[in-house]
Amino acid sequence: MAMTGENDRQMPVSGGIDRAMLDGLAAEVAASGLSPKRLRHVLAVRDMAARLAGLYCPEDTELLQAAALLHDMTKELSPQEQIALCDRYGIPRTRGDVLAPKCFHAMTAAALIPVMYPAFADPRIVSAVRWHTTGRVGMTLDEKLIYLADYIDESRTFPDCVTLRNLFWDAHPEQMEMPARLAHLRTVLIVSYDMTITGLIRDGVPVSPDTFLARNELLCEQNGL
Repeated sequence: MAMTGENDRQMPVSGGIDRAMLDGLAAEVAASGLSPKRLRHVLAVRDMAARLAGLYCPEDTELLQAAALLHDMTKELSPQEQIALCDRYGIPRTRGDVLAPKCFHAMTAAALIPVMYPAFADPRIVSAVRWHTTGRVGMTLDEKLIYLADYIDESRTFPDCVTLRNLFWDAHPEQMEMPARLAHLRTVLIVSYDMTITGLIRDGVPVSPDTFLARNELLCEQNGL
């Protein structure tokens, strides 16, 4: 993927996202040089995002699908390329980020959306992409759904992903009233953070403070605090 300079930044097109725009974006992403495995994942996240939107916010289905299509646009760049993008766009990084480079792609993808895909530079899309890996305190519903879609899409075969996918869908959230449905989402997100933190500790990799804080916030909410 060619890196684009700051001088090439364009203003986003106003208005909503329609099906033709989404189809065009999918075609652009497919032609962007992602590996076949990564592209399958991206398309599966798009499909999962649509399913989740149908449960929680049908009016935002297209927006969430766009975020899903863009969430991994820099995933396959090298750590050196990621750091170069951070430097170019003034993205802060910590020593922990350098030791856990998988976190970089969420930051760099969010920075590049207004540059490479200005028609999709809606702040909600950019934010959902930015936080899809670590989570954060005060996550919006959009951010939660893209985070979860990335974790449980049908292309995922890692045991934790399969377990979490089954945990979410086996409870039949489509049969729940909205308050229970939102509580179920919160429970599943807490489990996902537990899985992520446990795996990172096992691998000897730094855990993003954003992940700890996101988990703690949801636990407090779950306990009425």
